[in-house]
Amino acid sequence: MTAPDRTGVSEADGAGDDAAPGYLTARKTAWAELEEKGSRFLAGIAPAPDEAAARAFLDRLRDEHPDATHHCYAWRVGRRDGGPGAPLVERSSDDGEPGGTAGAPILEVLRGRKLEDVAAVVVRWYGGTNLGKGGLVRAYGGAARAAAEALTLVRRVPVAKIDLEVGYDLLGAVMRLVRPPAVELAGESYGDAGVTVTLAVRADHRNEVAAQLADLGLKEAAAEALGLP
Repeated sequence: MTAPDRTGVSEADGAGDDAAPGYLTARKTAWAELEEKGSRFLAGIAPAPDEAAARAFLDRLRDEHPDATHHCYAWRVGRRDGGPGAPLVERSSDDGEPGGTAGAPILEVLRGRKLEDVAAVVVRWYGGTNLGKGGLVRAYGGAARAAAEALTLVRRVPVAKIDLEVGYDLLGAVMRLVRPPAVELAGESYGDAGVTVTLAVRADHRNEVAAQLADLGLKEAAAEALGLP
C-alpha cells in the first residue's frame, strides 16, 4: 500500500449548486479594468493552488507594470492539496494604500464568491486625485468584482488515490466499491498471490469507503491511505 495522492481532483464546469461537494475556483485568469477620477485600476484573478503560485502571479504583475503606484492583492489558497477541512490560507495587502481600503475589499470579493485556490491582484496607476477611503474601497472592490464576473468557474473535489493489496478472494468485493465518479478504478496489477487495486476516492466519500474497506478486514490500510484516525 502507498500513501494517497492528494493532489488529484475531479472537476465540473460552472458554479452549480452551493450544496454540491468541493469548492469553486478559476479555470483560467480573468481580467477587468476601471477608471475612477483619473486613476486606472487593472484587476486580475488567477488560479493558485498554493501561496507560491499566488506570489508568482503577484510578482508577474509587478514585473509587467513597474510604473504602477500600487499592486494590492488578496488570495485564498491551500484547499486543492489538503482536501475538505484543510486550513485555507487567506492573505491581503494594501501595498501602501490607507489601511483596509484595498486588500480587504479584494478579499471580500473572493469570500463573497466562495472562491478558493485563487489569487487576485489589483494594480493602480494614480491619476492625481485622491479618492478618499470610501472611494478606494469602492474602486478596489469594484475592479476585483468585475474580474470575478469574467471568470470561468470550475468546481473541484479533491481525490485520494490509494493502493490496496488484496487476495483474489476479496477482489470481487473490492471491485464492487467502484462507483464513478465517487470511487473510480485508477489501476490494477495482478500477481500470483493477489492483486494491487488502485482506487481514486473523492474526498467527500472517503469516510464511507474507509468503513466499507474496514468491513472487508482492510481497516488499517483504509485508515492510513485515506488519512483517517
